[in-house]
Amino acid sequence: MKKIAIYPGTFDPITNGHLDLVIRAQQIFDEVIIAVSDNPSKNPLFDVEQRRLLISEVTKDMPHVRIETFDALLVNFVRQQGAKFIIRGLRAVSDFEYEFQLASANRRLDENVETIFLTPSESNYFISSSLVREIARYGGDVSSFVPAVVAQALDAKLN
Repeated sequence: MKKIAIYPGTFDPITNGHLDLVIRAQQIFDEVIIAVSDNPSKNPLFDVEQRRLLISEVTKDMPHVRIETFDALLVNFVRQQGAKFIIRGLRAVSDFEYEFQLASANRRLDENVETIFLTPSESNYFISSSLVREIARYGGDVSSFVPAVVAQALDAKLN
């Protein structure tokens, strides 16, 4: 049976930390689906299609990665994709309480869905999309935090 994992998030924008987790997840699962959330309440900088295209570009050489968008309850999306695993990243202890709450709620909604926590490498553990957006918004160099195509998209969007 194929082991499929869902890596959900807004990915606004995708960072090197996100990609680090995707690379790690590929070592564990047969297929990793990056599930781009269409959640307008988060007021994203890029619309869901722009985010999907950026992620497609930076993962084009990863044959076991697929990108999907969703705007439904995560456990329902997981079931629709034939997956049993959710991947979540933990950067710091401060992430744990929130992520533990989400994992517990998802398990209550579907006891067959497991959440797997992964940590990025030390060089990426502090990177977040909101930090990248903030640096880019004020003209800072984000090239060490995101792939080149993402840095270019941020520059085009904000300048």
